[in-house]
Amino acid sequence: MDLHRHLEGSLRLATLAEIAREHGIDLPGYDIEELRPLVTASGDEPGFHSFLRKFEVLRRFYKTREAVERVGYEAVADAAVDNVRYLELRFNPVALARTQGFSLDDVTSWVCAAVDKAGADHGVLASLILQIGREEDLKTAEEIAAVALARRQDGVVGLDLAGDEVSFPADRFAAVFRSARRDGLSITVHAGEAGGAENVRQAIDVLGAQRIGHGLRTIDDEATIALVRSEGTTLEVCPTSNLQTGVVDGPGSHPLPLLLDRGLRATINTDDPSVSDTTLTDEYMIAALAMDVTEEQIKQSILYAVQGSFQPQVERERMYEWFRSELGMDE
Repeated sequence: MDLHRHLEGSLRLATLAEIAREHGIDLPGYDIEELRPLVTASGDEPGFHSFLRKFEVLRRFYKTREAVERVGYEAVADAAVDNVRYLELRFNPVALARTQGFSLDDVTSWVCAAVDKAGADHGVLASLILQIGREEDLKTAEEIAAVALARRQDGVVGLDLAGDEVSFPADRFAAVFRSARRDGLSITVHAGEAGGAENVRQAIDVLGAQRIGHGLRTIDDEATIALVRSEGTTLEVCPTSNLQTGVVDGPGSHPLPLLLDRGLRATINTDDPSVSDTTLTDEYMIAALAMDVTEEQIKQSILYAVQGSFQPQVERERMYEWFRSELGMDE
């Protein structure tokens, strides 16, 4: 189960190199090892804004419809190799559309079709979340929400707010997210990553978030802990990413064990597999070996992910029983 994975952070280096050569993208070089430091955070000094800047480079590769479809398909195929059985893949249609002047609806349609085919080919149930950048104007945010609503029959299940939570407050998007939730979309909001616990409360109380992207700073405030617990809010924790962005100092200070100890619905996810050079298996290993999260807690976090997934209730119940059985928790 991976609830928090960005399409734009899941691109294969080999694919990027091929697209760069084919289209003559202005880069220092087209070799994979020359591309690696431009688009991955592995080996970099931790830093929130330097991590985000990787995506400015990645946005230069969506040159054609075929490129968009290819990266969508490969993101699901790579998840399948890592034995991911349910995936919620999020993407910002502006990032895919803006470079070449594609429409938001077109790029969303291309991703929907590619992800659907990859899911069928590789045995992965994959859903999509459309992402609004905090830096966008309200008109663009409304357009993204409208596209998400129009594509519900094509696998789009939710709406996300992401980006620089330090520089761009979330409350100006409240009407967009509240309206989307009333119209049937599920809501997740990046909060409490580089910002404080108050951002988590705002995401829940003002934007109507059912899940929180990262949500680490929840642990800093008892009122926020109580709110997250009472609302049954799912936290989408991404351990490697949190280390690379520098929002925690090291594995020993990561709040994931505390969140789980407090009975919060903390889940384990990848965020950006290619940018972070990680897999979901790696994330479980880091949690277990470097953060002292127990095997039982990891299993429980997987069940939290099932319960927090943006699937219909009947499908969540089916997945819950399947995962309980596969994890040996029926005994």
